[in-house]
Amino acid sequence: MRVLITGATGFIGYHVAKTLRKKSLDVRALVRTESEISELKSLDVEMTVGDIRDAESVKAALKGCAQLYHLAADYRLWVPDPDSMYETNVQGTKNVMEAAQELGIEKVIYTSSVGVWAGDTEGRALNEETPSELNRMVGHYKQSKYLAEKEVYRFIEKGLPAIIVNPSTPVGPFDRKPTPTGQIIVDFMNGKIPAYLNTGLNFVDVADVAEGHWLASVHGRTGQRYILGNENMPLKAFFETLARTTGKRAPNIRLPYYPVLILAYFNEVISKWVTKRPPKIPLTGVRMARRYMFFSSLKAVRELKLPQHPIETALENAVKWFADNGYLDQNH
Repeated sequence: MRVLITGATGFIGYHVAKTLRKKSLDVRALVRTESEISELKSLDVEMTVGDIRDAESVKAALKGCAQLYHLAADYRLWVPDPDSMYETNVQGTKNVMEAAQELGIEKVIYTSSVGVWAGDTEGRALNEETPSELNRMVGHYKQSKYLAEKEVYRFIEKGLPAIIVNPSTPVGPFDRKPTPTGQIIVDFMNGKIPAYLNTGLNFVDVADVAEGHWLASVHGRTGQRYILGNENMPLKAFFETLARTTGKRAPNIRLPYYPVLILAYFNEVISKWVTKRPPKIPLTGVRMARRYMFFSSLKAVRELKLPQHPIETALENAVKWFADNGYLDQNH
């Protein structure tokens, strides 16, 4: 069976392509002309050039495919041109869903995010039934993913056989860019994190997230969404786990929220009007830290049989990959 993957050159997308190839599926990847494709080549994946912002290229790529895995997204905490993020995440998703419906694709797996929920100040674990509202979304990434998910639901109501998966915070190897979470791991390895904010995230092995995509295609129910996560960890515990993995010291200084928020606003102004480069203290990241992003993956474990490998092992794999691939400063 032939399937199309968008976003296969990304962190999760690469692992999904790898998983699907292991399942002996014929995988086609929609890639942009500027994409780094060397790792995909090693998976024996067919590649077709296009862009989800170009509806015709999506239709051309989908022809002859039975299933679609739509992972392509612009994932940044700071973006100088927010319109470009909405064009990719919202309009791009609409283009992909329209093409899938027009061509009669048998099954669509759409990769959303737990970012479509605002989080909880008390650290309660949220689930698929927790209500959410656009005006509670912090930053353009979360807002755009919230709107994109709504687009998918609109197509589901029109008969598109789509299933939504919401990965939490994946960690593991092949995080090339790296993602914001991967950058935290790299910064920790390079001794650049002397302190932390009191917040928490749900972490999951990226290999489990990839397996969850395939399991959703096998066991998932049309119109349903599934949180693909594992362990809820305060940021302090996350750094302590990284310390055990790397042998480096975990930060023990807990920063007060509001002074950091003020610094982040200052950094945002400098980035926007002076440097035109990502701020050292991303305002969106600090604002997100006000709420714990804790989640329950019980539905995915129960219905999809989502694996739950130890986060410490996933971090070990990530650390080794970053170290082996030149992400460490020479003095570390």
